[in-house]
Amino acid sequence: MAWVLKMDEVIESGLVHDFDASLSGIGQELGAGAYSMSDVLALPIFKQEDSSLPLDDETKHPPFQYVMCAATSPAVKLHDETLTYLNQGQSYEIRMLDNRKMGDVPEITGKLVKSIIRVVFHDRRLQYTEHQQLEGWKWNRPGDRLLDLDIPMSVGIIDTKTNPSQLNAVEFLWDPAKRTSAFIQVHCISTEFTPRKHGGEKGVPFRIQVDTFKQNENGEYTDHLHSASCQIKVFKPKGADRKQKTDREKMEKRTAHEKEKYQPSYDTTVLTECSPWPDTPTAYVNSSPSTAPTFTAPQQSACSVPDSNSSSPNHQGDGVSQASSEQLQPSATIQETQQWLLKNRFSSYTRLFSNFLGADLLKLTKEDLVQICGAADGIRLYNSLKSRSVRPRLTLYVCREQPAPQGQQQAAGGGGDSGGATPYVYHAIYLEEMVASEVARKLALVFNIPFHQINQVYRQGPTGIHILVSDQMVQNFQDESCFLFSTVKAENGGGVHIILK
Repeated sequence: MAWVLKMDEVIESGLVHDFDASLSGIGQELGAGAYSMSDVLALPIFKQEDSSLPLDDETKHPPFQYVMCAATSPAVKLHDETLTYLNQGQSYEIRMLDNRKMGDVPEITGKLVKSIIRVVFHDRRLQYTEHQQLEGWKWNRPGDRLLDLDIPMSVGIIDTKTNPSQLNAVEFLWDPAKRTSAFIQVHCISTEFTPRKHGGEKGVPFRIQVDTFKQNENGEYTDHLHSASCQIKVFKPKGADRKQKTDREKMEKRTAHEKEKYQPSYDTTVLTECSPWPDTPTAYVNSSPSTAPTFTAPQQSACSVPDSNSSSPNHQGDGVSQASSEQLQPSATIQETQQWLLKNRFSSYTRLFSNFLGADLLKLTKEDLVQICGAADGIRLYNSLKSRSVRPRLTLYVCREQPAPQGQQQAAGGGGDSGGATPYVYHAIYLEEMVASEVARKLALVFNIPFHQINQVYRQGPTGIHILVSDQMVQNFQDESCFLFSTVKAENGGGVHIILK
């Protein structure tokens, strides 16, 4: 029995020893010296996956960088675009930096590039009406430019150009391999383009944009290379410094938690990449006689009166008929739309509507046109598109009296017919001026009477007396009055008198 117990102890101690040995083996297999992470990452599967990831050196970067030496505002939230305040007329440096790496854009190595600097509107609404806004500024500031280059202070720029028709742009050539700085002056202020209603309005923001081009095969600088821009506001002299100080003081009063939501102020402004500024082509108007636009007025018939002031409904000179013949048709092409604008004295808007078909222009509402063209031209363009003619001040209906039996004349005087007699046809004349000479002129046009042969116009009064038609009498005519008229030769035989009945 004792022998059996001893054997059990020997077996148990052996099992414990074997278990301890197995544990020690596990510890050695999992020890830090068993393998290294670099060995694992060196396996082919990890190498293949790592090689598919883009390297930092391969990331695309712009060939140029433009830095304006003006501090950004501290009152801009983190994810918003930076805002820089400038003083009107002060020179600010824009550094033109070559940002290319070895082998980038080799075709411009040792060659010049052209850059165009513009000051443009930031708001999309004002971009649509840029031409009209700048024309209005030019009218108020004759001889001034919105943007100028300070050539004496600039470095490395050559062949500078300013186009008199583009007051907001300057261009120059420069060598990317050399130090280049362009000093610009902005002469417009942000509040000049704000509608003045009650005072104290915020000025509209502008953008400074730089577009750079290289030469094409013809030696012209038209191949786009790079564009960048930044948002600015322009104040009267010293105003930008005061605004910067005000923003800084406001930020100092904020709590640390609130300050985390805003960007810090930087000493310089880096222009961020953007799309190139679109150069709207000049509107092309074909003067070829073979092209017949849909709004061309039809030729006058033999019975029409050769004067546009004629107001008879039975003549092509009628105001309504003339307006309808010149109406812009929805099917009008871009070229025909441009011709219609020129024909109706909207030449200053041909560039703005250079890509509009007739249907596009007709779809614009009155509010759209007022916003785009301003109140005066917007309403005028809307009325022209809708063929709204000027309402006459006075309308008269007149009929030429024909020789007839006494009974028929009495019937005609009552405004009716007499049996099978020919009815009296009245013509409408529209007076834009309430004067007697206007009555004589319109009667001459409608009834083909030589105007210089009309001596006097009379109105038949009580008991058949003849009353001279004066300006005061015309002003007291009732609208839509009806008259029969006849002509009698003057006593001296030189001309005729017209008698209204």
